[in-house]
Order: sequence, then C-alpha cells, then structure tokens
Amino acid sequence: MHRIPSLKLLMGFEAAARLGSFARAADELCLSQSAISHQIQQLEEQTGQTLFRRVGRGVELTMAGEVLQRTVQRSLETLRSGLGRIATYLDPGLVVLVCPAPLLHGWLQPQLEQLQRDLPGLCPLLSTDETARYVDEIDVDITIGSRPIQQPGLLELPLLQDQWVVVARQDVAGRLNGLPQEQHTGHCSLICLEEHLTGEFTGPLFRQWLNSFRMAAIYDDQRCVLDAVARGRGMALVSRLAALEGLQDGTLARVNGYPVLPGQSWWLSRVTGTPRSDQVRQVFDWLLERAAAQTEAQPAG
Repeated sequence: MHRIPSLKLLMGFEAAARLGSFARAADELCLSQSAISHQIQQLEEQTGQTLFRRVGRGVELTMAGEVLQRTVQRSLETLRSGLGRIATYLDPGLVVLVCPAPLLHGWLQPQLEQLQRDLPGLCPLLSTDETARYVDEIDVDITIGSRPIQQPGLLELPLLQDQWVVVARQDVAGRLNGLPQEQHTGHCSLICLEEHLTGEFTGPLFRQWLNSFRMAAIYDDQRCVLDAVARGRGMALVSRLAALEGLQDGTLARVNGYPVLPGQSWWLSRVTGTPRSDQVRQVFDWLLERAAAQTEAQPAG
C-alpha cells in the first residue's frame, strides 16, 4: 500500500501543475523556489514517478503528473468544501433544528420571517431528517418530534396537538358547503394520504364517511396531498397544522359536516440546563410561546 504524501507536498505540486512554474507556485504559497523544487523531488521519490518535465522557463506535466493532478484537485476541492461547511457551523447565530417535513412546511416555515425579526442574527439550519434526533449540542440543538426522545439530559415539553380535518380549495369548499352532505360525492373527488386508509383514527372516517367518494389520487407524502387540494383536484383529510398557512390565508377551507379527529402530539426537545448558546434557548422559548398562542386562538372543533 502506497504511503499517502503529506498535504504540504500535494499543495506545492498542485500549485506548480496549475501555474506551470515552480517560481509562480512559490510566490503563491509564500515559499522559495528551492522549497517548491525540493517538495516536488520528495513527491516524485514517494510516488516513484517523474511528474514534471522542463519546458523553456517553465514546467509541464508528464502523463503520471496529469493523473496525479486530477486526483489532487478533486481531493483539495473536497477538503475546501468541507472546511467551508465547518465555517458555517461557527456562525454564532446558528441554531440546528430538526422537524418533520409536513410540520416544517405547514406550520414553521410561514413563521420563520417573524422568528428572525424577533431574534435578529439568528441563522436557522433546518433539517427534516428525523433519524437525526439525538440532541448533542454539536449536530442538533432542538428537535420537534412525534414523541419524547427520552434521552438523558434533555428538556422535553409538549408543543402542539394536531387534528385531522377535511379541507378543499376555497372555491371547492364553498360549493360543497352549499350542498347537502349526501350530494358531495357527485361534485368532488377525494385525495388521500395512503396511511390514512388503515390508520387507527383515520381508517373509520374513510370507511364510514368517505368510502363513497371517487378516489382521484393516493399519495405517500402529505405535502403532495395538499398541493393536489390547492390545485382544486378534490378534498382531503389532512393535518390541520400542515394545512395551517392555507387555512389562514384563505387558499384552503374546511369542508363542513365531517368530524375533526385527534391528530399527532408534537414534542419539543433540547438539552436541559444552559444550552450552548443563548440563541438556542431563545428559539426554544419562542417556539413554545408561539405554539401556546396558536393553541389559544384555535377554534374548537
């Protein structure tokens, strides 16, 4: 197995290969020309290959040098990219928040502008990767999840109680709400989330109330269901929180006469005690306050 040359040697090689000159490479790296020549000599000894040939006052790569240059350039680009990502994590306003995609899309995303007005300097890093639920003050600061993580050293509090509601685009809902419920099937199709067909709470609704509707489409992503509803393709049973922005701006509306079902409970988690930055504590408290205010303003049923 070949010994991997040091980064210093590879940086000198890359500069000389790119610039076609040991002298210009030395200037770029703030070294002497003899230092660059010595580095290239060491690299050639370690690889067992001649990497450059003299051409006038400069140098050009041999075939082996061209192969090595491509490899080194890819490796250095990967390294620079990684260092750039690390720099992002040094932003003092960075707060890493993991949140399921439907809740982020429907409930949190519309509030981010207000959150950043209330907390100037905040830079939220938002992830929908629900496997990254381990809060460690390095990779994840705050999580919103469907249950407590039950990890030692965490502060975990109830955040929101969701509901399942039947909605349609405002004009479609308006037409349906002006008709007797038994006539809805003749005027509207059903858009369905696949898991609702057999869900503990939602299955009975489909069997007792919605089984006579023509099924227009079945999706496995609630965001796609909401998109189809917003396009006027039918009505659907959806998370009230996922549909909250549409319900508030009037794009969507409840279809009357269908029961409201209990939905998912959402929990908020961060490390207990003093978090790694005051921004983490402020975001955590802001989310709790916002959720409490919306719960109080939520109409019953």
